[in-house]
Amino acid sequence: MSTTPKGLRLHIGFFGRRNVGKSSLLNAITRQHVSIVSDVAGTTTDPVEKPMELLPLGPVLFIDTAGIDEAGGLGALRVEKTRQALERTEIAVLVAEPEVWGEFEEGLLADFAAQETPVVVVINKTDKFAPDAELVARLRASKRRVVLASALKGLGLLELREALLELAPADFIDSPAIVGDLVGPGELAVLVVPIDKEAPKGRLILPQVQAIRDLLDSDALCMVVKERELRSALDRLKTPPKLVVTDSQAFLKVAADTPLDVPLTSFSILMARFKGDLTAQVEGTLAIERLRSGDRVLIAEACSHHPIGEDIGRVKIPRWLTQYSGVKLNFETVQGRDFPQDLASYKLVVHCGACMWNRRQMLSRILQCRHAGVPITNYGLTIAYSLGIFARALGPFPVALAGYRAMAGNGAH
Repeated sequence: MSTTPKGLRLHIGFFGRRNVGKSSLLNAITRQHVSIVSDVAGTTTDPVEKPMELLPLGPVLFIDTAGIDEAGGLGALRVEKTRQALERTEIAVLVAEPEVWGEFEEGLLADFAAQETPVVVVINKTDKFAPDAELVARLRASKRRVVLASALKGLGLLELREALLELAPADFIDSPAIVGDLVGPGELAVLVVPIDKEAPKGRLILPQVQAIRDLLDSDALCMVVKERELRSALDRLKTPPKLVVTDSQAFLKVAADTPLDVPLTSFSILMARFKGDLTAQVEGTLAIERLRSGDRVLIAEACSHHPIGEDIGRVKIPRWLTQYSGVKLNFETVQGRDFPQDLASYKLVVHCGACMWNRRQMLSRILQCRHAGVPITNYGLTIAYSLGIFARALGPFPVALAGYRAMAGNGAH
């Protein structure tokens, strides 16, 4: 369980004022010394993450955020780090003291509501002070889960666990398939995995590994080949595969070698469905048609890596987009959690598949782009569109394909 990728864990964030016992509570529920505990307010500065197994949910990631009720430069930095943690939080734990509740806590509740993040309120340190009965009654009357706890004495921990189980999103408990539902038990998927200088030495990249595991979990068959061996592999099969999935960078060759009656898509497009909102990103892809000379395009990578000479985000996608649009575009790249708060100057955001993130974090970015009125797409969708095989790449997803054709008028790209 400890090797489960962070992006597949339920993200649970602890929020509140400085020195209300967030770190102590996290240490208590994990039964481990995860976060530094001190009587000095503001000990936690950067979010502290603890992956663990919370039965019966399975793999979760606890995030201990810094107290954000402080003014000044350091306080502003803590607020920014905590805001980024909120974007990937799927359940929020608001920790407060029995005798301290005001506009700050109400503001956090409003932030959670705006993000549609379920929240459990934990009144900590009840071994020292009696909780405000009127406050507890008011919160419970508003349908919020309230737990009376003491991290020091171990009180309320069971109730907190029960609240987290109750608030866990159904799509985490019933995890959606990555690709298995597109293939079916006993059917075959062919995965095309280029092995070149961009492939990590001695291993496959995460989406490829996850796709293989998902196919096995779905009782489907899986064949893994390089793009140069695809045609030979298909010729040897007695019956055509149910699906071919390729690395997006090999789309053109794989499309040429795959019969038209065999559905084809890419790992990145699978990630758009699994981690984000495929229909919204398909819609965003159509903004490529509206790009004009001098427009700014933001390339967003979820993880940080050392770019190589033919980096997909910095070289290949800009080249393909420029060739398709026929105009000079201004490309900018951001990595990790660095993402502009003001997106108004961008005409398009092209995001990676976000395989290292949880789905909520990717959905938060999509929502942020929507609020700014900026279309967002992803790597695989952008490549397929630029290379003229967009409709074919959407073939395995009838709803997304129908939406694309409705938005684009008739005729496939």
